[in-house]
Amino acid sequence: MGFPLRLQDLTLRVGALEPMLAFYRDLLGLRLEANPPRYRLYPEGGAFSLFLLHHPEAPLRPYPSVGLYHFALLLPSRTALAGVFRRLLQGGAHFEGAADHGVSEALYFRDPEGNGLEVYRDRPEGAWPKGPLMFTAPLDLEGLLAETPHPTPLPPGTRLGHLHLHVERLEEAEAFFSGRLGMAVTLRTYPEALFFAWDGYHHHVGANTWAGERKAPEGATGLLGYTLLAPKGVSPGRLLDPAGAWAERLPDGAELQDQPR
Repeated sequence: MGFPLRLQDLTLRVGALEPMLAFYRDLLGLRLEANPPRYRLYPEGGAFSLFLLHHPEAPLRPYPSVGLYHFALLLPSRTALAGVFRRLLQGGAHFEGAADHGVSEALYFRDPEGNGLEVYRDRPEGAWPKGPLMFTAPLDLEGLLAETPHPTPLPPGTRLGHLHLHVERLEEAEAFFSGRLGMAVTLRTYPEALFFAWDGYHHHVGANTWAGERKAPEGATGLLGYTLLAPKGVSPGRLLDPAGAWAERLPDGAELQDQPR
């Protein structure tokens, strides 16, 4: 994995805490530090943090609506992806589908509160498509599962690879991620979607208008914010992104935050 770690943490507001802990801690195998109402989940090695902010009165975010489409966990190998896939299937996780994107192989799930979760592995950069950077084709699930017969939790080295957001207008997303944060637009060919990245990666952020202008009620479950480790030339600070979440930029080389601010 030769690309710098840019996404450092993500915060979700949750209503029903125990099912979410059962999914992320017990099924996926993330470690837990509890400081109610905040709960930090992280893989061995601490490459990222997932914060759950427990608001038991929070209404469930309707799907789809402006906000999180999915967040994506990047696994270090195809074998690791196969093992996690087996574990999620055996654990009864809600499986939405799978895709070969050329740059990656991806599996799509939903957590108990409907937040989209992608688990994926990147192909080596030299094997990425030479035409449009990404495409969507069927994934050979039998071939993937043949990598290992063993269900496994998320391995050490799992990273927070990218986010994909439902937004109202792509123009606002481009002005924010490209104009204000300096990310390159890496793909425009998908209908009603754009993809952005630093460092030549395929994407750190995707944005789409597939939810239309439907919004969640005030205080609903779902994405509250995330932290980016910005490359040099991008000033630190906090901004409200086009999906209504806070996006905090830390300077390059900053320590991983143990609490959302």
